[in-house]
Amino acid sequence: MNELLNRIEARLDATDEYEREPVPENKLKGWRAFLGMYAGEHTAGTEFVIGALFVAHGVSAVNLVSGLVVGNLLAVLSWAFLCAPVAVRTKLTLYWQLKKICGGNLAILYNIVNAVMFCFLAGAMISVAATAVGLPFQIPMPGLDDWMPTSVGWVVTVFLVGMVITVVAIAGYDYVARFANISFPWMFLVFIAAALAVLPDLGVTSPSEFWTVAQERIWTGEPAPGLTQFTFWHVVFFSWFANMAMHIGMSDMSILRFAKKWQMGFSSAAGMFFGHFLAWMSSGILMAAAAGAVAPGLIAYNSAGVAGAICVVIAGWTTANPTIYRAGLAFQAVTPNWKRWKVTLFTGLVTTIIACFPALVMNLLDFVALYGLILMPMGAVILLDVMFFDKLNLVSNYAEKSGITFNWAAGLTWFLTLGLCLFIYLYFGVEVFFLGLPGWFIAVLIYIGLSKLFQKKLEPATQPV
Repeated sequence: MNELLNRIEARLDATDEYEREPVPENKLKGWRAFLGMYAGEHTAGTEFVIGALFVAHGVSAVNLVSGLVVGNLLAVLSWAFLCAPVAVRTKLTLYWQLKKICGGNLAILYNIVNAVMFCFLAGAMISVAATAVGLPFQIPMPGLDDWMPTSVGWVVTVFLVGMVITVVAIAGYDYVARFANISFPWMFLVFIAAALAVLPDLGVTSPSEFWTVAQERIWTGEPAPGLTQFTFWHVVFFSWFANMAMHIGMSDMSILRFAKKWQMGFSSAAGMFFGHFLAWMSSGILMAAAAGAVAPGLIAYNSAGVAGAICVVIAGWTTANPTIYRAGLAFQAVTPNWKRWKVTLFTGLVTTIIACFPALVMNLLDFVALYGLILMPMGAVILLDVMFFDKLNLVSNYAEKSGITFNWAAGLTWFLTLGLCLFIYLYFGVEVFFLGLPGWFIAVLIYIGLSKLFQKKLEPATQPV
C-alpha cells in the first residue's frame, strides 16, 4: 500500500504546469482545447441558478435577449483584446506576473484574496452539482432561504462531489480541458432539450407562440416580492462583468498562457453564447415551468429525467474544475515550497467546505459581481504594465527590477480604486453590477499617475531605454 501511495505521489510531483516559468513552445495548445474548455466551463451548473434569478428579478423578454447579446459580446472582446494578448506575451500565470510587478508581499496579499474568491465560486458549482447527486438518495435539498447545511446527507453529498472535482483539477490543465471537451456537446443538448420539453406546459405548441408566451409567462417584467427589477442595463453589465475577474481581472492568463496566439481569446465566445446566452434562457424557461425556485437538480430532473440530473452534475464539474485549478495556482504562488497537487488538494478541501453552505448559491448574482469588482484593479495594473508601460516611458516589472517587495503604486491603485467604488456605491447609489466600468478607468488613471511618481526614485540603470 505504501509503495502504491509513493508511486502516486511521485507521479503527481512529476506533473509540471509551469507555475513559476513561461509555458514552453512545445506545450502550447490550439483552438480545440480552448473552445472546449470555455464552452464547458460556461455551460455550467450555476447557469441553472443565474437564468432562474433573472426571471425572479423581473427581466422582460426584450431586455433579456438584447442585453445578453450586447453583454456577452463585450465579454468576448474583453477576453480577446485585454487578457489574451497579455497571456500570450508573458506566458505566465497571473500570480507570477503579478509578483514581478508588485513584489512578493503585495502579490501574496492579492493571491490569497484571489484564491479565496475562486474557492467561493467553485463552491457554488459543487453545491449545484450536489443538488442532483442527492436525488436518488432522497436527500433533502436546501431551499432559497437556507443559509446553513440542512442535513448530514447534504454534507456527505457535497464532499463526494468535491472530491471528484478536486482529483480532475489536480491532474492539470490537459485533463481539465479534456473533461470539458468530452462533456460539453452532450451537456449543451440536454440544456436545450430540457427547455423544449417543458415549453408545452407553458402553453407553447408551435414556434410562433414562443415569443408571446415568453413575454407573458417567463420573462414578464414583474420581479418577485422583495427583489429589485432588472433592466436592459442590468443584463448587459451582469453578462459582461459576470466573469470580470477572468478577463478584465486577468485571471485567465493562467489558462490562455497555453495559447499559440492571442486570437484564441475569441474562443470565449463558445462559452458566452452557448452558455451565458442559451443556457441562461433555458434555465429561465425551466424555472417558469417549475412555478417557483427549487433546487437546480430537481428542476432538471423534472424536465429531462435522469439525463437532466446528470447534466447538472457534469455542468457543475466542468466549471468547478478550472476554477479550482486557478485557485490552486494562486495558493501555489503563496506557498512555493508546496507541490502544486498538494496545494490544489488543500484548495479543493476549502472549496468543498464552503459548498456546504447553500446561501452562497442563493446570493450568486451579487457575489459574482462583487468578486469581479474586487479583482478588477489589478487586471488594469497588469494590462498597463505589460502592454503599455514601455510606450509611456515607464518601467515594467518594477518590483523585480528595483528589488522592492511591495510596489506602492500598484497597492494604492488597488486600495484607492475599491475605496472610490465603495464611495460611489454609498453616496450615489450605483449598484455593484455597474461599478466595474468606472472602476477600471479609475484604476488606469491612478496607476499611471502613481507609477510616474514612485518610479522617479528608481536608479538610472533600470530606467527604460
